[in-house]
Amino acid sequence: MPAFSLLLDVYDHHPGSPVSAAILAERGRLALPLCLESPAAGAPCLLPGLREVEVSLVTDDEIARVHGEYLDDPTPTDVITFHHGEILISADTAVRVAGELGQPADREALLYLIHGLLHLNGHDDHEEESRDLMHARQEAILAVVWPI
Repeated sequence: MPAFSLLLDVYDHHPGSPVSAAILAERGRLALPLCLESPAAGAPCLLPGLREVEVSLVTDDEIARVHGEYLDDPTPTDVITFHHGEILISADTAVRVAGELGQPADREALLYLIHGLLHLNGHDDHEEESRDLMHARQEAILAVVWPI
């Protein structure tokens, strides 16, 4: 039993979702303690103070709407993370990118979930150095919870 009581729930809001919410929840719960072990230096870490992380699988159209409304960019993106612990994942983008990479869409969606959790733990991907560090960390966590 982990030393924390942070809940991680996954909701499927994508009609006929090509990504398994059950697999994402199972693997996401394995990734959560690894993300908590990886706070960003000198940045506010919100993840340890949250009671729940709510993950929603959505369409490209829905994530584009939210992206436009909250981040002033009306284009689809892979993942959006809100400070209160809500993470939106585009199942459509996960399927498209996974197809390009020749890997399962569930694994690609899990990468987006890990990315969102690391954002909640203070990681930033706006500058090259911090982006490289964040990407290395998320790949290392992904390799543990979904080895190839």
